[in-house]
Amino acid sequence: MRAYQFGVVIVLAVIASVVLTSIEIPILKHRQFQQFIREDGPKSHLRKQGTPTMGGIAIYAAIVMCTIIGTRPTRDTWIIILVGLAFGLIGFLDDFIKVTEKHNLGLRAWQKLVLQILAGVLFGVYIMKFTDMGSQVWVPFIDRNVDFGIWFVPFVAFVLVAMANSVNLTDGMDGLCGGVSAIFAFFFAIVANIFASYPSAFYLCAVCGACIGFLVYNKYPARVFMGDTGSMALGGGMTAAILMTKAELLIPFAGFVFVMEALSVIIQVVSFQTTGKRVFRMAPIHHHFEEGGMPEKRVVLMFWIAAAVCCAVAYGILKI
Repeated sequence: MRAYQFGVVIVLAVIASVVLTSIEIPILKHRQFQQFIREDGPKSHLRKQGTPTMGGIAIYAAIVMCTIIGTRPTRDTWIIILVGLAFGLIGFLDDFIKVTEKHNLGLRAWQKLVLQILAGVLFGVYIMKFTDMGSQVWVPFIDRNVDFGIWFVPFVAFVLVAMANSVNLTDGMDGLCGGVSAIFAFFFAIVANIFASYPSAFYLCAVCGACIGFLVYNKYPARVFMGDTGSMALGGGMTAAILMTKAELLIPFAGFVFVMEALSVIIQVVSFQTTGKRVFRMAPIHHHFEEGGMPEKRVVLMFWIAAAVCCAVAYGILKI
């Protein structure tokens, strides 16, 4: 019966996302909320200048609506929604500054980081003090819970901030972030069901469906971008839901695509600042393949397949 409910939530979220995005696009165009492409990015992306952005508003509205419709919301459900909303608002501020100032620079990095850490700390305190989980984290391979003690709150904040920014970095090609997020969310919905964390499972099903629905307009050539509003909300919300399952240590395996996107930027920056040489043609790593001559659609498909393989590996680890 619960599998049927999960399926209904996914389908409803697909429909809601398609409808809400179709309504939002003309509004974004009318208000001239358009994408500004950075000049040091791939030259092929300059033609995307002026594409409506902040489509993440429709994505997250669909997620919230279908999470609430699909299940009887508990306190944990509302907290997960609020964490996703908090990160989405940070992204919204970043996007809003970009579109109003008409350049590709929004909030300063330290401003985003401070706000993200604050949200992460508050969420960590909630899990530790107001749920039965306490400071326990499930560790794969040994299949036991380990008490992180006083390090639990910083750990939660780190995971949330790292994942939110990794998902944000993945949003650099048409359909890339939406597709990878849909696969990632679907996998962790299965994990949440196995761990009997049903608020997380329903939320992640809604994320999966909303991302699939958004792809109708975001696939190549994209008619709308999710913007930081969407990628930050997805990253923060999905990670919050996963943290509530105690299976967050599976993230590096199932979310290896997100991890590599972030690592490629770190490696590129460190290498260039220390040696003056670049490891990749361009970072994040999806641009490395694009700059090597691979068509954008093929890069996106390759990353979708990689995400599915990583989730399959993570499922194998879960069953060990």
